Amino acid sequence: MFRFLHTADLHLDSPLRGLAARVVVGSQVLLGASRKAFENLISLAISEKVDFLVIAGDVYDGDWKGYETGLFFVRGMARLLRAGIPVYLISGNHDAASVITKTLALPENVSVFSSRSPSTHTLDRWPVAIHGMSFPRRAVDENLVPKYPALVDGKFNIGLLHTSLAGREGHDTYAPCSVDDLVGKGYHYWALGHIHQPEIVHEAPWIVYPGNIQGRHSRETGPRGCRIVTVDDDLAVTDCAWHSLDIARWEVLTIDAAGLDAHEALYDRIRSSVSKAISEADERLLALRLVISGVTALHGALLSHQDQFEAEVQAILESFGGDLVWLEKIRLKTRPLIDLKELAESDELTRIVLEAQFANSSALSDSEAIAALLKVLPPPLCSDLQEDWNGSAQTAIYEDAQAIILDRLRTKGGES
Repeated sequence: MFRFLHTADLHLDSPLRGLAARVVVGSQVLLGASRKAFENLISLAISEKVDFLVIAGDVYDGDWKGYETGLFFVRGMARLLRAGIPVYLISGNHDAASVITKTLALPENVSVFSSRSPSTHTLDRWPVAIHGMSFPRRAVDENLVPKYPALVDGKFNIGLLHTSLAGREGHDTYAPCSVDDLVGKGYHYWALGHIHQPEIVHEAPWIVYPGNIQGRHSRETGPRGCRIVTVDDDLAVTDCAWHSLDIARWEVLTIDAAGLDAHEALYDRIRSSVSKAISEADERLLALRLVISGVTALHGALLSHQDQFEAEVQAILESFGGDLVWLEKIRLKTRPLIDLKELAESDELTRIVLEAQFANSSALSDSEAIAALLKVLPPPLCSDLQEDWNGSAQTAIYEDAQAIILDRLRTKGGES
């Protein structure tokens, strides 16, 4: 029996998005998250006494700014060397041969697969053959599987491959192939990389994405870690155990404001939902994006006074402790309780205001329309406008601006 650890997509020193807005305790934790998650990986391999480690690409996020990123990886590999754990790795699109210009000698326990063609490493201490190929360049658009070496009889065959398979949402297509291509090769285990969402694609043979070791933004929610695989004397996988490694856990929390007409009621819902999310984060920092949704009478007031609303939410989060939750962003996706078109038909003042503001909107260019709306929207919404502006989003953006105008009419002299 032997055990190996399968990891991928370390993205050491990768910048995490959304940190510049708030330099607080939470963001400082996030700044060092990829390194700490890597240290957790090395410690796990040593404490679990795995026999070897395989890394399926993207150790680095791109070319190094200096040598410290490479030295940090070398120090981790040296820890494994002292523990007697060999490492087999391939490069992916982010650390392809054409991308990384600086190099450092790796400890003797590390074997890096060539980027010229697929090759095989056979292990002396265990009946294992590992096949793999590093990316020669960032954009590899061919199916590499047919080039991989044939199955080695009498050994547990592992294929190391950085691939998007037939395609995955949110990821560029690299080294495309099908599950049937992998199954047809006859290997026992395909250790894949590139897709950051953990997934067991297939069993017998095993085709596995361990995902990345640390979520980097609000689209990479949930636990992040690696797999430790146990193989019995009959060369069959008996366990493919998940182990979390992440330091901070991203979460998109949607709060339904439907039916609410008082801010305090909304704050209570936020407080309750955040408390539950913190308890489910396994004592990790919760990196939080809040989405407020639903049809509510609070719609116009939330848009008009988003700075104040965000400060109130931040105050709620502070009560939990800065080391437990960090607010990345609030997105307001509420809708007005009153249909603006119907209101305009029954209320002359509303009709005049809306027509004056938006009568010529269809004739404006995108830049002119944005400039006009920036005069109406509060600062927090301005960045969202510039980020989201496209044909499908324009209607919702105009409606938000209209709701702000109506709210201002009601609260600043609209009764006249």
